[in-house]
Amino acid sequence: MGKKILVTGGSGYIGSHTVIELQKSGFDTIIIDNLSNSIPEIVDQIARITGKKPLFEKFDMTARPALEEFFKRHADIAGVIHFAACKAVGESVADPLKYYHNNLVSLIYLLECMRSQKNQPKLVFSSSCTVYGQPDQLPVTEKAPVKQAMSPYGNTKQISEEIIDDSARQTGIASISLRYFNPIGAHESALIGELPIGVPNNLVPFITQTAIGKREQLTVFGNDYNTPDGTCIRDYIHVCDLARAHVVALQRLLEEKNETPHEVFNLGTGTGYSVLEAIQSFEKTTGVKLNWAFSGRRPGDVEKVWADTTLANLTLGWKAEKGLDEMMATAWAWEKNMAAGILNNLNKNK
Repeated sequence: MGKKILVTGGSGYIGSHTVIELQKSGFDTIIIDNLSNSIPEIVDQIARITGKKPLFEKFDMTARPALEEFFKRHADIAGVIHFAACKAVGESVADPLKYYHNNLVSLIYLLECMRSQKNQPKLVFSSSCTVYGQPDQLPVTEKAPVKQAMSPYGNTKQISEEIIDDSARQTGIASISLRYFNPIGAHESALIGELPIGVPNNLVPFITQTAIGKREQLTVFGNDYNTPDGTCIRDYIHVCDLARAHVVALQRLLEEKNETPHEVFNLGTGTGYSVLEAIQSFEKTTGVKLNWAFSGRRPGDVEKVWADTTLANLTLGWKAEKGLDEMMATAWAWEKNMAAGILNNLNKNK
């Protein structure tokens, strides 16, 4: 039996890919998810890929009694990778209290439960480059100042890191926060991928849904930014590269190689691409022309950001391997598989 790892939000986009990488590395996995932004069939898809079905429990982590009871039944958890959170920038601007309640309360309850365990689990936290706001210098390093967040979502990531940092120093729970940039793409099997409920908030699923015919037109928010082509620039990273980094970070904690109670690492490719460059990559890779149009800027969007990944490359021994064209190709394969009925619950995503 491998060490038992809890993955909160483990049926979501990044969580499900990370569960696969954990199982490939010999860990036993348990998923907690309230299915607010995912579907239970993803757990079956994980089993199809790995040959082993992870344990799955459905409940909301803001329900403290349920979380406490879970930890009583699973007192041998060695590590926790915490993804469970609301994550849409635009929605967080429209409904900030939802984000503060869900993202912060669930983290606090999780840390309290971890602290109560006889053998305290290690923690890998799903953070975000949004903590940097609009950086003064690019590429952005981990030493860049954490600036005032441009959205409530980004602010919950900043506050979460502060909570983890304070908690790690006081409780001894060894923790790593991974500040990642823009995850895209899908597993090479095309059995799992990004599965937004309703209208997508992220660029690539909007691209693929437009290409497949689910959406009439792709909206590009803003063409007057201070960038070469006027559109926002992001550091896109393949979700499988990202998932692999979570396993590497967890192993670092389990082997007690961390140098401080709470470490922070950027995860990206180190290359920034504009929205128009992402569209061009998709069209070139797939041969599908997209119907798209400019719209006004979207509240909360950062103009341009990409990572300096030196620390993760040297300290974690991790480096992103997949390029933008490959990211687009895997995202398209996943979208086509969904259109062909790979999942049984597609009506939720219409």
